[in-house]
Amino acid sequence: MNFELLSMDLAAAAQLPCDTLVVLVPTPFKPQADEVSVLIQDALDAGDLETKPGKILSLYRPLQAQADRLILVGAGTASLAHIRTAITSACSGVKGSSKVKNLVISLALLPETQGAVSAAMNAVADVSYAYTTTKSKPEPRLLRQVVVAVKGGKDVAGEFKQAQACIAGVEFAKEWANRPANHSTPTHLAQAAEGLANSSKNASKITCEVLGPKEVAKLGMGSFMAVAQGTQEPLRFIVLEYIGSSSVKSSAPNVLVGKGITFDTGGISLKPASEMDEMKFDMSGAASVLGVFKALSVLKPNIRVVGLIPTCENMPGGRALKPGDVITSMSGQTIEVLNTDAEGRLILCDALTYAERFKPRAVVDIATLTGACVISLGNLRSGLFSNSEDLARQITAAGDAAQDLCWRLPLDDDYAEALKSNFADVANVGGRAGGAITAAKFLHRFATKYPWAHLDIAGTAWKSGANKGATGRPVPLLLEFLLRNQTALTFTASDKTTEAAKAKPKPSAKSTRKTAG
Repeated sequence: MNFELLSMDLAAAAQLPCDTLVVLVPTPFKPQADEVSVLIQDALDAGDLETKPGKILSLYRPLQAQADRLILVGAGTASLAHIRTAITSACSGVKGSSKVKNLVISLALLPETQGAVSAAMNAVADVSYAYTTTKSKPEPRLLRQVVVAVKGGKDVAGEFKQAQACIAGVEFAKEWANRPANHSTPTHLAQAAEGLANSSKNASKITCEVLGPKEVAKLGMGSFMAVAQGTQEPLRFIVLEYIGSSSVKSSAPNVLVGKGITFDTGGISLKPASEMDEMKFDMSGAASVLGVFKALSVLKPNIRVVGLIPTCENMPGGRALKPGDVITSMSGQTIEVLNTDAEGRLILCDALTYAERFKPRAVVDIATLTGACVISLGNLRSGLFSNSEDLARQITAAGDAAQDLCWRLPLDDDYAEALKSNFADVANVGGRAGGAITAAKFLHRFATKYPWAHLDIAGTAWKSGANKGATGRPVPLLLEFLLRNQTALTFTASDKTTEAAKAKPKPSAKSTRKTAG
């Protein structure tokens, strides 16, 4: 889908020939002299149009505009959330229409709102998206051209470009998260990452290294390898790097770590059969990292970013990890596996240790980690945990600006008490109570040498039911954060859960560690 930004008032937008013209009408509405404004005022006076977000009035071949269809839609206070609601409502009705191929969206009546253009573009892209890869007769995307008409278009040119890049990233993340597990194996994900690096459009800005089982074994990633024991699909550890120019090559990067479980049966701790098909979405953290790099390849900002994706399947094979097994992580810490369905943290912990070599400005891991987070926050906000007040504030602000919301949850030391083990340095689960927090405390043990944040996206990465499919979150949040965060951050390096970890010798990169069992 092609987006175009034009600087014009409502009268000029009404003269653009198009299939549909969408006009957002805020509260309060300030009428102007043009014919569409007069029409809006008449409709408001008659009670046929409301400015409540999402309320629409449709007209066919109106005399006041060159469009075949005119949709007037309430935009409420013109907040970013209300703008998204308005666009979603207006575009939902024309999504499947073969007669609507080009669309004009007029934001001219809105007060000056930072982010309005981006909110509108992301909303129309979200509504018009359709997955087609594994369908025998895929239908092409019907909506091809979208013009965003706004007064003072030059002032929002940068916002427009970022929104274009974000949409490309979100749709790339949706594509890979939506693919069935047999079309999205660890090998497939590695090929997708290599494709980003090898694209001629990216020149030398993106590099990709893919490590297989032998290379991962040499690194001593015993925890990661243990999860992959029960499957015939070979694991992959993907290392992506984006460098905007030689001037930032030596700067401290922000590192994104994405959980890449391409299918999660739960392993020996087998999940219930109901809705297990949705466990193809358990690599949504990895998909979001790929999506961010896709966005970076479009926007080409002058920053440095590293992406780490540990990816494998979690299957109940004859060699699969068993409850009670003790494994050794790359950090040297031993882990008692009480539940093999808590596997995401087992692959992430080794990736967090690997991230140390980049001397990062900050590390953010993204994972569909716990059902407990869904119980806590539902599907509206992602869960946020961090050892850095600065980092937590930046991520929260980025989410607010991108309308990709998160909510910070506690990381108190006392929660780590539930992870104590009689047979290893730590257990991989701590019971039902506070499950999202104890999972974050587990990861915290492996992220003590840099500012770190954990985003639990179990409730926000995909939708169930009739609208089943990936959301592409939190690509908008992550992209906004990366563009903002270019300064050093403070964090708390020590806490009582990590004293044992600090006393452990760190394995050399060439050593080989074996998992118990």
